[in-house]
Amino acid sequence: MVKKIIYPLVAVVGIAAVSGAAWWYQSKPIGPKEMPAGAAASAPGAPANAASGPAVPRPAGVEVAKVETMSLRDDAQAVGTLRSRQSVMLRPEIAGRIKELGFTDGSRVRKGQMLVQLDDALQRADLRQALAQVSIAKANLKRNEELVAQNFVAKRVLDESAASLQVAEAQLGLSCARLSRMVLLAPFDGTLGIRNINLGDFVKDGADLVNLEDTSSMYVDFRLPERFQGKLKLQQPVELLLDAVPGRKFKARIEALDPLLDANGRSVGVRAVLPNTMGEAAAPPGAASGGGGRPASAPLAAASTPKARPARPPAARPNATPESGPVSRAASPYEALGCPPDAITPSARPATPVAAAGRAAPAGGPAPLRPGMFARVTAVFSVNEAALVVPEEAIVPQGGRQFVFKVVEPGALPPALAASAPALAPDTKFVSQRQEVKLGARRAGKVEVTDGLSEGQTVVVAGQQRLQRDGTALRVVELGRPPQAGAPAAGASVPGASASAASATASR
Repeated sequence: MVKKIIYPLVAVVGIAAVSGAAWWYQSKPIGPKEMPAGAAASAPGAPANAASGPAVPRPAGVEVAKVETMSLRDDAQAVGTLRSRQSVMLRPEIAGRIKELGFTDGSRVRKGQMLVQLDDALQRADLRQALAQVSIAKANLKRNEELVAQNFVAKRVLDESAASLQVAEAQLGLSCARLSRMVLLAPFDGTLGIRNINLGDFVKDGADLVNLEDTSSMYVDFRLPERFQGKLKLQQPVELLLDAVPGRKFKARIEALDPLLDANGRSVGVRAVLPNTMGEAAAPPGAASGGGGRPASAPLAAASTPKARPARPPAARPNATPESGPVSRAASPYEALGCPPDAITPSARPATPVAAAGRAAPAGGPAPLRPGMFARVTAVFSVNEAALVVPEEAIVPQGGRQFVFKVVEPGALPPALAASAPALAPDTKFVSQRQEVKLGARRAGKVEVTDGLSEGQTVVVAGQQRLQRDGTALRVVELGRPPQAGAPAAGASVPGASASAASATASR
């Protein structure tokens, strides 16, 4: 019974003794004198003086890039629609039958030119009746003045005669106003659209007759997000690309900003103005002329101003066509009452032939831009000709701030960072230094640095995860180039591995 208890006890004590000896052997420190010869040299990445000092970490392999300067433009893209400088749909105020047309479809017209004449026989009859009433009222007033002077009638009769004359003149003015509404005149110079009427048609008041467009210069309306409202200003340049006119670039200027933001899209409305020209060729900078042998357009400041139209002679009639020219006439006494010049004598106004009204060619050649065109708009806020840029890969965001890792020499580290930096090998050329930066615009894989860097400095663009501390030794890796002499190629094993592999192959 005693033997059964002693055997297991001896076994447990022996196992405990062996385990303690093994633990003591493995945890026993090995001094420099006890290290095998050549062990320090064969350790991966260990320097030659590792036997007499602390271990030095291997340099971190990184890719770098220079801080460059380039012309950087702060802009925003949007889509817009071209609109006429002035646009109106002609509609009659009074119903009537069309008696005369003074234009053809798509013709160019002048301000004041007669476009549509409605049948005004009834209105002219009312006008002649009003004229007769005025004549009677004037005669009665003159007769009563003579009678009052001779004390044959009371002064009250003279006052009634004067009031009757005012009523007759007011009736004459009303008849003139009704007559003037039977003719539609062009409110401004422009180009007419396609008419929806013919001679003899009866049109109601407010019916669409024909549209008139002033395309000497164009508007482009577009919207931008509300975050750009602080950058938008009047007269800022705008660039346009039109799908209908490929290969050409157009320049405009911001003319108006909508004070009311769209609550649905949180955007601000912008209107820019541009001349109706062929623009300039969308060629690389430095091209002197546009494509197809056509010269590039004038500078933006001059191109954005519409061309001045030639002044018309002061004696020209408002409804004179380009073919008829100015027509001299004597001023009518009824014009002060609002009657048209030909209200009394209709034959004084020369008839405008429909075919002749369309022969007027627009000044300056054909207009290439039309209302309703789709435009790709680029609003330019500012242009920095010497902006400092780095690749976007160099930016490391941390806690809401932006950092980069500069590549500097060990001696360029500040004393505070050098004291806490890890141990370096004597032949270390470059170390890392974290630097906070402020960013600006981003374009084509580049980001503008407004503060924190200067031109010519070198930053890390790949391998930042290996740089945990400032002062970490760096090994610049240039992709696409053969490795330098004595440097391991990408993907090679640690030093000594090749020799051991070769000896293993030889032993086979």
